[in-house]
Amino acid sequence: MKILVVEDQRRLGLLLRQGLTEAGYTVKHAASCSGARDALCETSYDAIVLDLGLPDGDGLELLQQWRRSGFNEPVIILSARDAVDDRIKGLDLGADDYLPKPFSLPELLARLRSLLRRQANVKDTVLEHRGIRMDLVGRTTHFQGEALDLTSREFALLEIFMQNPGRILTRSLICEKVWSSPYEVDANLLDVYMSKLRSKFDVKDDKPMFKTVRGVGYKLQ
Repeated sequence: MKILVVEDQRRLGLLLRQGLTEAGYTVKHAASCSGARDALCETSYDAIVLDLGLPDGDGLELLQQWRRSGFNEPVIILSARDAVDDRIKGLDLGADDYLPKPFSLPELLARLRSLLRRQANVKDTVLEHRGIRMDLVGRTTHFQGEALDLTSREFALLEIFMQNPGRILTRSLICEKVWSSPYEVDANLLDVYMSKLRSKFDVKDDKPMFKTVRGVGYKLQ
């Protein structure tokens, strides 16, 4: 599982990276808001450990942006702001847990395991958005009540968008999820599959189902 650690204190960031890596996680360390945004554009993460006092912004504002963009994975706030009001605000803005500094690494690992177990148990098996209904267990897809015939690759591609509606997904992230590695995919192959997927959805309004974000990737609107 992949964990993003957002912590501007270099020594603490390295200690967290080492401790989480030894616990079996794949860890990426970002030291700023911009670094965290770049990391999420490059790939997806199963959870985030988030400091609030970052050099280029407030971690709470970053958390709000993530939640508004459809990022639903667990976020643990790790902060020296330990007043009750600070904890309440962090949880109200979308954090799943709040651990004040100084902290115990074994406790952080235990809380992380708990959140990841909970996340695994609540993942939806039926996804719905703008008339699309995907049954992940039955492997069926319907649009406006009518069954769609999707190839396994088209199904996998649509599933990624249905799990992240409204979120811009980079080309490398999509290819990593659908083809296991972004380096195994011809530059035009994703565009071909997106064209096929678009053709399955005939929307009557002016808002297309999928939006191309030039130079970045795609978004399910």
